[in-house]
Amino acid sequence: MMNKIFSLVAVAAMTLGSWTAHAASSAPAAPEMSWPSAGYLGAFDKSSLQRGLQVYTEVCASCHGLRLLSYRDLRDLGLSDTEVKAYAAQYEVLSEPNEDGERVMKAAQPYDKFVSPFANEQEARAMNGGALPPDLSLIVKARNFGKGNFFANFYDMLRGRGYASGADYIYALLTGYEDPPADVEMAEGMHYNKWFAGNAIAMAQPIYEAEPFADGTPASIEQQAKDVASFLMWASEPRLEERRALGIPVLLFMALFILVLYLLKRRVWRDVH
Repeated sequence: MMNKIFSLVAVAAMTLGSWTAHAASSAPAAPEMSWPSAGYLGAFDKSSLQRGLQVYTEVCASCHGLRLLSYRDLRDLGLSDTEVKAYAAQYEVLSEPNEDGERVMKAAQPYDKFVSPFANEQEARAMNGGALPPDLSLIVKARNFGKGNFFANFYDMLRGRGYASGADYIYALLTGYEDPPADVEMAEGMHYNKWFAGNAIAMAQPIYEAEPFADGTPASIEQQAKDVASFLMWASEPRLEERRALGIPVLLFMALFILVLYLLKRRVWRDVH
């Protein structure tokens, strides 16, 4: 009986969520991808995350920041302390004031936050024709929770996909560039993307097929899109694996605790019943 009720709730959530999501956006629903980190016991593919970091660094970092991440967080990707320090040293940050109150530029350290590609919002808009490139720290979460409504997100949670639908959108967007149909005329500076709402996007196609990655993985557009989407999923929830590792023992403890309370209640009230 409970399984039937659960199924009805899930179907209702999916149906209502899909209807509201469709009403909220003219963009078609992104195809559902398979992500190693999705599911209740999913885990990140460290090799994919490292390739995604490379794609972000070489393609995305010139316009999009990761202001909520510190360079030392990259240890979670499998990078050594030496590699993290070398990666951070590519960027410069302002030093603390010296005795004269002066601040100078110095190489970033692992404890520093990711350096923004622009000094401020005004510079970012000026360099991008008035558009403000979004920070990518929480872009996967934002795209997931912006897909429609509570019911659609609740349905994803029931399936254990978490923020996977946000990564689906990122992958679809990066692979959705194509020539516009013959009857569609694009405004100057706009590009056709079949997965973007309205199909007209200001961002030009960012990734193209390239030389294979250092580990031998072919760097096709699809592979690069999948790796960087996986990396951004990690960036949105870098402590995901830790939470899951902690959550399972907690659930087991709670189940045991409830059983003990139940047996204690039976013993205390046995003479009454």
